[in-house]
Amino acid sequence: MHLSLLVLLFGGLIVAAILLKTWLSRIGIPPMIGYLALGLALRIIADQTGMLSKEGEEVVHFLAQIGVITLLFRVGLESHLSGLLKQLRSASFIWIFNIIISGAIGYAAAYYLLGLPFLSSLVIAVAMTATSVGIPAKVWSDEKKLDTPQGELFLDVAELDDVSGVVLMSLLFSILPVLQSGSGDGGLLAVTMKNLGLFVLKLVGFAGACFLFSNYLEERFTGYLRKKESGPDLMLVVAGTGVVIAAVAGLLGFSAAIGAFFAGLAFSRDPQRVKVDAAFSSIYDLFTPFFFIGIAMRMAPSAMSSSMLLALLVLLIAAVAGKIIGTCLPAWRSLGTAGALLLGVSMIPRAEITMLIMQRAHESSGGVISENIYSAMILVSAITCVTVPFLLRRKIQKLQTE
Repeated sequence: MHLSLLVLLFGGLIVAAILLKTWLSRIGIPPMIGYLALGLALRIIADQTGMLSKEGEEVVHFLAQIGVITLLFRVGLESHLSGLLKQLRSASFIWIFNIIISGAIGYAAAYYLLGLPFLSSLVIAVAMTATSVGIPAKVWSDEKKLDTPQGELFLDVAELDDVSGVVLMSLLFSILPVLQSGSGDGGLLAVTMKNLGLFVLKLVGFAGACFLFSNYLEERFTGYLRKKESGPDLMLVVAGTGVVIAAVAGLLGFSAAIGAFFAGLAFSRDPQRVKVDAAFSSIYDLFTPFFFIGIAMRMAPSAMSSSMLLALLVLLIAAVAGKIIGTCLPAWRSLGTAGALLLGVSMIPRAEITMLIMQRAHESSGGVISENIYSAMILVSAITCVTVPFLLRRKIQKLQTE
């Protein structure tokens, strides 16, 4: 009976997620919002009825881990390493400026306005640096402006934001246990530098291995698979290889999400051949919703309080101001006021990387992120992802008529 209920839950969540995606896409709302609502509803029902056992929650959280691996594999796949290296020169000034400013404003809002501890404020600062490529990119594409110089600049900066967000996340969680230990300043600095050095060495080694695979083995590997396998089977083997690389990253002390991102980069030499494959789209649509469902399930309805609403307001203002100021200032000279503001609005949405950082910090030992702040940041992500597409569409259309 217990196993049957788990199978019923799994099937019901899949059907509900796909239907939500279809309905919300028709009215221009990101499916992520529906997945979060589904997870929160499941949390409330489980708390009220006790229908979800501990084993059931573990199953959902396991599926959420597969979801984040699938999600970041696709982020890496669509980043296309050689293209990012070419973009670095043209977009780097705006990119560096906006991650510094958005991170600094996020830290100041958390530490000085909300009075959060240093480590909590540091986590929020890192989470605030990332943006969501997919949500604003769809608006640019729908308006037939993604292939324009300004649309390409947005895509370059947003992709670099995601890459730096993943790297900063990995760096943050490699030194977080050391910072939590709170030993003497001299010892803490020495241990932090040691961990940082080990992290950099492992990251360079792992990234180098992925780079060598991408440039010297990937073409032969996929070429061999194309001869032996066809259609969905080829993509399943590629996806399975991505999961293996993600697991190796986890064994090396990184997260599986980081490994999935680098696995995507390793296969990004020929992204179109893989990205549009129906089999991968099905894998992505099957597992990715569980990442967002799992995040919302960790929200405690009891955390909805006046203090949480205050945190939500402060962090939402910081999220908007960080990207607007951080993007508009360096872009103003080359794009003008209207163009810089359009680019700044495009950078506001926070989704996958931001929520992944908050999730990992919330789950870490020591209570780095409280229930209030965790819930507030999830709502910040939801609000920015819902409101920005409507605002962005209006600004693009207005710019066309001027």
